[in-house]
Order: sequence, then structure tokens, then C-alpha cells
Amino acid sequence: MTGAALLGVTAHLPLAARAAETAAPSTAAPEQDRKAILAMAGTYKVTFDFRETTPFLADYKPIAPKVSGGDEVVRVVEDTGSIIRLQHILVVDGEDGLPVVVKHWRQDWVHQPATVLTYQGTGHWSLTPVEGAAARGAWSQTVWQTDDSPRYGGVGRWRHDAGVSRWTSDETWRPLARRDATRHPPYDRYSGTNRHALTPAGWVHEQDNAKIGPRDGTLVTFVHETVVNTYNRSDDFPVAAAEEYWARTSTYWAAVRAAWDQAIARHQGVSVTEEANNGSVTGKALMGLADTIAKGDKSTPDAVAEARRVIADATQVPAKSGA
Repeated sequence: MTGAALLGVTAHLPLAARAAETAAPSTAAPEQDRKAILAMAGTYKVTFDFRETTPFLADYKPIAPKVSGGDEVVRVVEDTGSIIRLQHILVVDGEDGLPVVVKHWRQDWVHQPATVLTYQGTGHWSLTPVEGAAARGAWSQTVWQTDDSPRYGGVGRWRHDAGVSRWTSDETWRPLARRDATRHPPYDRYSGTNRHALTPAGWVHEQDNAKIGPRDGTLVTFVHETVVNTYNRSDDFPVAAAEEYWARTSTYWAAVRAAWDQAIARHQGVSVTEEANNGSVTGKALMGLADTIAKGDKSTPDAVAEARRVIADATQVPAKSGA
């Protein structure tokens, strides 16, 4: 059966479920892998540490390290056995001293995926096949922006040895994060590898990134970057504010996820304009609609209908090239 035929059979399913349905014949997801993924759920004090290291162009000077932090709730929003979705919810102090809740990134895990959504270059993502040998025993991780628009995806395997449970991805392209995009640097994407590892205090997300971009008609590496995002268990912050926000908006966000899945399935990928401050041009509108629900200013059905229009208007057929 062709990929197009498979999509026709399973188009009614959420994207992650279709990936599992169309995978090569598989065994159940290893319980040790599942436990490691689920162990990332919880409440955390988070430190974000970004450091440009080695330049590869004589005229490029690495920027100063950037270290920041915050408090996050990581919730399991779906667990089917072979599919696990983890939603991050950030809690920060507002100007009036009251907690401000921001829906943060989401990570979706699929065991032995048939496809993974990969970044192809500015504003373009495509569903990339994961062939049998590469899929067997592997997990894809797809990362989504705050508004559930796509960010990047990769495939890797969990290992549980030398006293550590850890997953390492293949090398994948990713769009610039806000910390870089808002500076309008000479590079326009990352080529990076992810590692998620459990620690005695929680877990750590490590990245090895090459910051690349066009120069004289070809892609070149400007600088390497190391990223260490540390999640240490803590409940010394207003966890209840995050829980209340999610209780009020989770139905809306489930519909938004489904709308993105449908847009991606329709074209075997998606094109949506990137925006420095919000990740995608849909960010401000979709996040704002959730806020109106949380405040009681708009009903969930009305917000969902508007969100679907926002996503439909913003998405296009993905480009074929990786430019």
C-alpha cells in the first residue's frame, strides 16, 4: 500500500495515532522506555543555559552565554501505550505579584513511528518516512510551539545502562528559538541533536546545535552551541495556577492540536510563516483565545471555531525544497 493510500485509510486519526497505525509490525512499547518518558511529568524548577562555543567563520564572534529560569508543570495529556504527549506549562511572577501562566512547549513521543514531522527550512515542515530498520525499537519525539504549531521532530532510542536512562535523537534541522530569532542573527536555523536523561533530582534536556545559515549562496555553519535545560523537582511555586489554567483551557487546546494534525495530514506536512516573538504567526491569536477562555470572556466552542479559522488561514501546501 502506498503512503497516500495509508493516509487515506487513517486520515480520521490524530497525527500521532496515524504514525503508530502505519508503522511496521511492532511489539508493545518497552515499559522501561515508557517509564522514562512518563518520569518527565511533574513540577519543576527549571534552568535554561545557552552557550555559543566554537565559531567557524573568521568574522563571527560568539554571543555571551544566556542563563534564565522559571517554574514549570509538565502534564501527561495523552498516554495510549505507544503514544505519550507531555504538555509544559510555565508559571512566572506577574507585575502585580500574582502568578502568570503561559502554556509552554509540548513534546509528543511515538514508539516505532512510520513518519516524523521534520523542519525543512524557513516556514516549512514535512512528514518524513521512518523506514523499518530505523523505526524498530525507536521513539520519535516531536516538539511543538506554545500555540501547538510545529517546531521540530527527530527519532532516537532510549538506553538504560551505566546508571542512566537517556534518549538521543538523530541530527535534525530546527527553526530559530525566540532567544535568537528576535536578534535577527546571520544564521536562520539549527542543526542539532537532543538528549533527554533522567537525573536523581528530575531530568535534563541537552542539545548540541550547529547554527547555520546562507552565505554566498550556500549553507554554512556560523557557530556551535551547547544547551543544558535542567528540570529539578520542586513545588515551591503556584502549581494550582497552572492546574486551574489547564482545567479551563484543555478542551480548547485538544481541539487546536487536532486542527494542526488535520492541516499536516492534508498536505503531508505544513507551511506556516515564522514570527520571531511567537514562533509562528498563529501564536498571538491562538494563545490569546486560550486566555479569553481562562478569564471567562469567551466560550470554548466559540474560541475553537475561531482557532480553526486562524490555522486554516495560516497554513499552506509545504514547499518541496529545503531552502
